[in-house]
Amino acid sequence: MRKRRTLLIGSSIALTTAIILGATWFSIRPTRRGAIIAALPNSPVKEAFVPEVTRVEPKSETARKIVAAAKTQIGDAYNATYRVISYPAGDVPKGSGACTDVVVRAFRGANIDLQKLIHDDMKANFRLYPDSWKLGRTDKNIDHRRVPNHIVFFKRFGQTLPIGTSGNDLKTWLPGDIVEWKLEGGRWHTGVISDGISSRGVPMVIHNGWQCVEQDALDCYEITNHFRYPKRQD
Repeated sequence: MRKRRTLLIGSSIALTTAIILGATWFSIRPTRRGAIIAALPNSPVKEAFVPEVTRVEPKSETARKIVAAAKTQIGDAYNATYRVISYPAGDVPKGSGACTDVVVRAFRGANIDLQKLIHDDMKANFRLYPDSWKLGRTDKNIDHRRVPNHIVFFKRFGQTLPIGTSGNDLKTWLPGDIVEWKLEGGRWHTGVISDGISSRGVPMVIHNGWQCVEQDALDCYEITNHFRYPKRQD
């Protein structure tokens, strides 16, 4: 009988047999037209209506490509299964993935391979990255699929920006930026800022908690980090 293991991919934790993660802790489910349900465990289900969206032009070609690649994932199912993938430019099967896979694939649209960049930096500077999984080594199959590793990498090489969502801080959120959230129970989540602005004047986010969606959710959860990568975008 195989030993039970605890694995963390993206922002999901689950006890599994072998290497499959069973449970999704965060769900966003489409309901009737124009509405979505966002539910967290042990919390009342909350329904939010999708507002009208105004599109804005990304400030750089890099940002435009990041957003465009993120949009192609809308509708993908949530699946945080650990997989052995190629390196570099490895990917889990199309049509599904974890929240971090949305970010990784979005940057691939701009010819930026976060799998290689994060793995290579971890290999050279392992002590700077959290070893929450007690592996004691790098793993190119999953290093780039963990939110805590994204945070360290973007802090080291990206631009760290304000996390507020009002006043002048709100103006700093641009298409192609990355948001990191801390959810209930200390769980991590991440998404890509879209080129859409909700009727509230808040940027839309493309993220995958149950299914990849473009959603007015930026300020629905505790924001811990706001990054732009690379620091200079063409």
